[in-house]
Amino acid sequence: MSRPPQRKPANDLRKLLLERMEACQTAEALNDRVILPFIQALEDVCGARGYVLNIYGEQANLTFTGDEDAAEEIYALIESYLDSRTEA
Repeated sequence: MSRPPQRKPANDLRKLLLERMEACQTAEALNDRVILPFIQALEDVCGARGYVLNIYGEQANLTFTGDEDAAEEIYALIESYLDSRTEA
């Protein structure tokens, strides 16, 4: 007898996120219903553990500093960098 394939929790989360993202008809809904709650959960877990979170993806980077002032500065740096790339 063959065994059923093992479920991978990471794939379950990915599938759930994709389903919820696809249900959002606007960027604002996507941000409010999926992205912000996910990021807030990451911040809560990482902050409680004292982590500085840096996630590097194929096309995106997520940085968590735990410091509101640093977050604003990092956001401004990223925006400036992205603006300079579109101008070139």
